[in-house]
Amino acid sequence: MTSATSLASAIAPLLIDRSRTALLFDVDGTLAPIVRDPQTSSVSEPTRRLLIECREIYGLVGCVSGRQAKEARRIVGIGSLPYSGNHGLELLPRGASEPLVNEEAEAWTDRVRAAALGTATALREQSGLRVEEKGPIVALHWRGLEDESAAEEVAEQIAESARADGLVIHRGRSVIELRAPVTSDKGDAVRALLGGVDVDCALYIGDDRTDIDAFRALRALVAEETLTDAVCAGVRSEQTPSELLAEADILVDGTEGVNALLSALGG
Repeated sequence: MTSATSLASAIAPLLIDRSRTALLFDVDGTLAPIVRDPQTSSVSEPTRRLLIECREIYGLVGCVSGRQAKEARRIVGIGSLPYSGNHGLELLPRGASEPLVNEEAEAWTDRVRAAALGTATALREQSGLRVEEKGPIVALHWRGLEDESAAEEVAEQIAESARADGLVIHRGRSVIELRAPVTSDKGDAVRALLGGVDVDCALYIGDDRTDIDAFRALRALVAEETLTDAVCAGVRSEQTPSELLAEADILVDGTEGVNALLSALGG
């Protein structure tokens, strides 16, 4: 973790008036540990309690995820937070039953699904490649499979076919996503979550390449003088991309480090 002195110095602006500070969190790899099967992911009870404590004293506590917003809420387990899902394509307000969705992207759902399931079907099934359908985004996962390299090759084959069909391809940690060709990222998610609240400072914490867009959005909001201060925190692990480590203002080690940061913010 960043040294205690450096951490305290970095988060000091966030503590001046916590009612005018926003805390935004990535989910997988940040609040919830990375697991072999994405469907079994969950936030621990200690982390959940810390989030609830922060929710009571900060102007905004929200979550940003590449998963669908309702799935992110299920994993975190707190209905009174807002969630942005599908890399900014969905926004689930506090307590809402259904998310607001990007209709342009939704129109691509059938085409994205066909690209994922209609290419290299036999190879996909043989490799055990896991398919996560998220509407206008489909994720192909190979973490923990018997032959990860073979499954990754199949995912690459599917991705190249999807690219030729006009879809956008994104690569993450042991996952490839096929996306509708609609511009949206976690930076858009951050702007959407902050758009409805009156805050001066914000923190974002994440662990993967997609979180860099959120970092850059916060810094842009400072440059635009919408925010006075922003803190970009990275979660360090063996698989954390070097690009994210380079962009982060502070680093914490794994979900335990995230809990330590939450404790410092709530103290």
